[in-house]
Amino acid sequence: MDQPPQPEGFSQPPLRPEIVPEPIHTPPRRKSVFIRLLWIVIFLALLGSVTLNLLLFAVIGLAGFGALQDERQVQEKYYALNRHGRDKVAILSIEGTILGGEGFFRQQIDHARRDAKRGVLKAIVVRVNSPGGTITGSDYMLHHLRQLAEKERIPLVVSMGGVAASGGYYVSMCVGDTPRSIFAEPTTWTGSIGVLIPNYNFAELMERWGIRDDTIASGPLKTMGSFAREMTPEEKKVFQALVDDGFNQFKDAIKRGRPKFRGDPAALERVATGQIFTANQALESGLIDEIGFIEKAIDRAIRLADLDKENVKVVKYKAQPHLADLLLGQARAKPAFDIAALLEATTPRAYFLCTWLPAFARSAK
Repeated sequence: MDQPPQPEGFSQPPLRPEIVPEPIHTPPRRKSVFIRLLWIVIFLALLGSVTLNLLLFAVIGLAGFGALQDERQVQEKYYALNRHGRDKVAILSIEGTILGGEGFFRQQIDHARRDAKRGVLKAIVVRVNSPGGTITGSDYMLHHLRQLAEKERIPLVVSMGGVAASGGYYVSMCVGDTPRSIFAEPTTWTGSIGVLIPNYNFAELMERWGIRDDTIASGPLKTMGSFAREMTPEEKKVFQALVDDGFNQFKDAIKRGRPKFRGDPAALERVATGQIFTANQALESGLIDEIGFIEKAIDRAIRLADLDKENVKVVKYKAQPHLADLLLGQARAKPAFDIAALLEATTPRAYFLCTWLPAFARSAK
């Protein structure tokens, strides 16, 4: 084929094949692994938060419901003898400073009463390990223990722990006229029969700090026991009458629980000095019946109830924790010292207590 004429001076480059590169297809960009992990963490956190809130609502509901159920408050723990015995002997505990008397003690009493009415509970060992406490709390416990024994016709035996003094000894009088019914361990301290009303005079210290008491009262005896001034002779006379009345109540309880002293008041006066006694001294003076550990008290309770030891199951009452207690632990605990506790500590109050300084705690516990 003829080529068209070319302009003069024009030279055509040699023809070469044109190479067209193929288009590069970039794969879609994958999501970062970090982003995926972040979304997983956020999802798990939200799920955990929802679960935790639901669980807390359940705990609050169960705690409130459990407070209404007395049966849930006391748990029986197997202690000794035949685990499958048909007759039950229970160990009812009084531990620590006696305050209001309500709470776990009352729950133990109610639990024991239900078992006694069903014919399951045959005898009770009252385990006392307490330095005493308020007169009101001590008398409350003594009253309900006596009432339980009399109405349900079950014998009570006392087993003293490390200390069963003052109000702890007062409560031990629940056995009444039952012979050989108060046992103390070889190292027990007991006695401390008496009453005290703590009072402290900070007047000189307040004057040094420039603090003045301007309390306005309706009468001269309304501020009896104030720590801001020295006690007047009239106030001392009133307080002494309160102490004497409580002291007579203490001695009357001992006469009812220890027949020996009913016919020998002078012997009671010799031991009712506020003195602490060892187990040997208490045995010699007639404050207790025998020295022995809790097993000896259990054997005596079985004998008093006329039971076959081979068919006896001994249980110990203990507080049954709620789900809230298990999950929240000490977070639910109230502070041991607060304004209410301070106000109660400054309130004149009579104690059956083996100390010169009462516990800083609410008596409502």
